Amino acid sequence: MAKVLTPRSESYAQWYNDLVLKADLAENSAVRGCMVIKPYGYAIWEKMQAQLDRMFKETGHENAYFPIFIPKSFFSKEADHVEGFAKECAVVTHYRLMNDPNGDGVVVDPEAKLEEELIVRPTSETIIWNTYKNWIQSYRDLPIKCNQWANVVRWEMRTRLFLRTAEFLWQEGHTAHSTKQEAIEETETMIGVYADFAEKYMAVPVIKGLKTASERFAGALETYTIEALMQDGKALQSGTSHFLGQNFAKAFDVKFANKEGKEDYVWATSWGVSTRLMGALIMAHSDDNGMVLPPKLAPFQVVIVPIYRKDEELEKIKVVAEDIRKKLIGRGIDVKFDFSDNKKPGWKFAEYELKGVPVRLAIGPRDIENGTVEVARRDTLSKETVPLEGIDAHIADLLDQIQENIYKKAIDFRAETTTPVETYDEFKKVLEEKGGFILAHWDGTPETEEKIKNETKATIRCIPLDQPDEDGVCMVTGKPSKKRVLFAKAY
Repeated sequence: MAKVLTPRSESYAQWYNDLVLKADLAENSAVRGCMVIKPYGYAIWEKMQAQLDRMFKETGHENAYFPIFIPKSFFSKEADHVEGFAKECAVVTHYRLMNDPNGDGVVVDPEAKLEEELIVRPTSETIIWNTYKNWIQSYRDLPIKCNQWANVVRWEMRTRLFLRTAEFLWQEGHTAHSTKQEAIEETETMIGVYADFAEKYMAVPVIKGLKTASERFAGALETYTIEALMQDGKALQSGTSHFLGQNFAKAFDVKFANKEGKEDYVWATSWGVSTRLMGALIMAHSDDNGMVLPPKLAPFQVVIVPIYRKDEELEKIKVVAEDIRKKLIGRGIDVKFDFSDNKKPGWKFAEYELKGVPVRLAIGPRDIENGTVEVARRDTLSKETVPLEGIDAHIADLLDQIQENIYKKAIDFRAETTTPVETYDEFKKVLEEKGGFILAHWDGTPETEEKIKNETKATIRCIPLDQPDEDGVCMVTGKPSKKRVLFAKAY
């Protein structure tokens, strides 16, 4: 099978687009800026969704669903929030079509204008806090810990499959608390959940930190983030958790009676990850041959491909393959046995390599005679011949090794591509020649932050939570600084 991907060294952006399309993950739709997620891509998203859903429920959250349409007036109630999303909102103004009097298809019925325009959900804080007002009277009604799996619309002009689309899938958690401390703890818990998911399941190492004031979510007092590094040296924000204070409770007049019988405004959080994680998964691990999927998120972790010339050979292989399949399923491993005869084994090998299937087993007549099977692993592209006896234990162990190896490769890359700098000249040199994460002192002012962004296109990705205090001076202004922050160019 001929190479189907543009090499990363030639054009990383084109390699990414090629891979998304050729591996059958997604494609552009008839609606500008929107995507069709194809079955294989959606199967990966479902794996992500299922695991995250378990983790949310383990931390005491329940799923609910809120309307996709939000009255325009709701956005006027929280000034920072509306300012943050105003330029991205899709607006519904009419509710009916009619036949064109000129006979040219259908047109919007001018008589069917809505009394109040509706915003197609860009995020749900406003509609949810309007709802919570009806649910909360006293401290006994708190906390509320709701999550919803939904789609949102943000009218992006420059789009890229999974990374930035006008409509995307996500989850958004919205919680209500009786105390500030409880809300802050919730915010920190959820960024921890996201970090655990990224590292243990996606095999993507992340840095947890706080966003600067200019990078916070619209309407938040603090935004926590996890930042991942892609193979081209750019950062990808991979999940955020927001401490909203009492801003939305005040905007929607959500009060509760505390244990002393006094009224107070409720404390709020929100947090979310989206199908952008698919982009992170692709760009963190994949190579010029295609996807490299961590076993924990692969739609199927093992594929079995028979190699034969005669039908009677296939029948013998089927018996052995079915026995292997049952043993692997018994260990909770997802397996596909591809005995379709419309493609040759070589084509199948290349296709499953492109799609990132972690382990491929090839079985032919000689393997059956010898009691062996050929085992190929996607992460290293290596092959070995293994006895059929105990093959299920061997594969289970191998999948664990692959998961760990993919993570180790990513964390080693991040270590090699993270550079502390002292001066602005050094900063610009590293950014231009090496890329990656840069740790540098910053004076804490939005003016300096904006200057760096305008001059270099690099942004402060976060103020890392685990970065130790360290006296220094801002690389731009020379003013005192107590801590290094994390810079990078980003998606």
